[in-house]
Amino acid sequence: MFRPKPTSRFICFSLTLLLLLGFFTSILASDPITNENGDEDSEGIEELLALDEEVEQEEESGSSSSSVRYSEAEVLSKAQRIVLELNGDSTKRVIDDNEFVLVLGYAPWCPRSAELMPQFAEAATLLKDLRSPLLMTKLDADRYPKAASLLQIKGFPTLLLFVNGSSQAYTGGFSAEEIVIWARKKTGVPVIRINSVTEAEEFLKKYHTIVIGFFEKFEGSDYEEFVKAATADNELQFIEVSNIEVAKVLFPQMKATNNFLGIVKSEPERYTAYEGTTFETEKLLQFLDYNKFPLVTKLTEINSARVYSSPIKLQVIVFAGEDDFEKILEPLQDVARKFKSKIMFMYIDITDENLAKPFLTLYGLEESKNTVVTAFDNKISSKFLLESDLTPTNIEYFCSRLLHGTLAPYFKSQPIPDNKDATIQSIVGKTFDALVLNSPKNVLLEVFTPWCINCETTTKQVEKLAKHFKGSDLIFGRFDAAANEHPKLQVSDYPTLLLYRAGDKANPIKLSTKSSLKDLAGSINKHLKARDKVAKDEL
Repeated sequence: MFRPKPTSRFICFSLTLLLLLGFFTSILASDPITNENGDEDSEGIEELLALDEEVEQEEESGSSSSSVRYSEAEVLSKAQRIVLELNGDSTKRVIDDNEFVLVLGYAPWCPRSAELMPQFAEAATLLKDLRSPLLMTKLDADRYPKAASLLQIKGFPTLLLFVNGSSQAYTGGFSAEEIVIWARKKTGVPVIRINSVTEAEEFLKKYHTIVIGFFEKFEGSDYEEFVKAATADNELQFIEVSNIEVAKVLFPQMKATNNFLGIVKSEPERYTAYEGTTFETEKLLQFLDYNKFPLVTKLTEINSARVYSSPIKLQVIVFAGEDDFEKILEPLQDVARKFKSKIMFMYIDITDENLAKPFLTLYGLEESKNTVVTAFDNKISSKFLLESDLTPTNIEYFCSRLLHGTLAPYFKSQPIPDNKDATIQSIVGKTFDALVLNSPKNVLLEVFTPWCINCETTTKQVEKLAKHFKGSDLIFGRFDAAANEHPKLQVSDYPTLLLYRAGDKANPIKLSTKSSLKDLAGSINKHLKARDKVAKDEL
């Protein structure tokens, strides 16, 4: 479900400890199901439920006396018990014997499994309180590979829903709230009906984002399209209301109308109304896709898939430490409001190596500690960098040019080197035009990367060629493609040797890096003489 990314040892160690704590807690609680001998215990689920009821009774007793309060660890422990632990023998039986089963396939050593496990356990608690028919389960796919193979679990973590034994991939979000919403929709509750002001007030406390539909009667084509949209959407909780007073508790700005749809979010841009003239499923879903995210979305491992799937192709990403970001959040939200549904604004903690470093490496800024503002146009695969002072006016101007296509793309470059007395010149992104494309001389350019296995051999050949052609009008240069870019240098294989002939720099000749030194020298002479002959003929 997730692609693996490098993680520091400390993060791996900490998250694995957290997972193991919950893992062993659940094993102790669900021992009848996950015994090492693999004995089938048909009463395993009943015992788990009985244990949970016992905990609930203890809670009720404690709350009545107001003398016992459960710690977060105890709440998590209870939630872990609600999630049924599967093993090699129980997996198929549990799936076959229950109408709805959601399986979390995990590995104890996987940090993303550790991150998801508490959210999954919390979702299980919420679903039980809602009397959902869904059975929440987990399988240590590393310990029980045969059971994992039977369920076609190939990565960690993986979520699969089984309906009467048939599986379907999980397509929702990864917070507890999002898991609950998705699960309820897939088990027959796409829309929740709110009938009273009290219900509405309580509902607002539970959900971060909701979609409200107001209909005088729950019938007709508009209502049917609304329900279809609620069923098709995998992320948002849909509410239906027929009482105008109740509706205005949820969406105070709502105008009296026959039919209405809007989004309510727990952030400064709280209310967004659908302004379409017709209720059509595709149009409703499109409206939600463009308006469901906050003004500024914090990108995390858990929500990254949702964010990347947004139809908004223009993105502005702010990299900053938490304290620095708090200082600019409010003015950034003001700017984001002006470009709502046109540009997606995101924040990434600059200290998060897994998320921040891959992005910042694209700009050659992977070691940066200060706030960085970047942008992407995913329609044309271009990237941009705000290089002026970090002020609201500059950010707004940057976004405006991005929106109108007048912002110059950013190409990373190392600092301009001192090539004085160098036999082979170091060429960077900033000097490529001057030293290669605009140079009146012939240029042989070696394009390499530090991680290239075969580049060292080619480098030695180029050094010998440079000595051989010393005193000629052939200039030798090296270009580190890992640290530099240029729009007119599109190379995907390393090493690459390109011969830029004077008078014809737009058509560089690619030389074989597998040729012998003698053959390379002969090929260079051949191409240069051919160019000289053409030049003389033209005269």
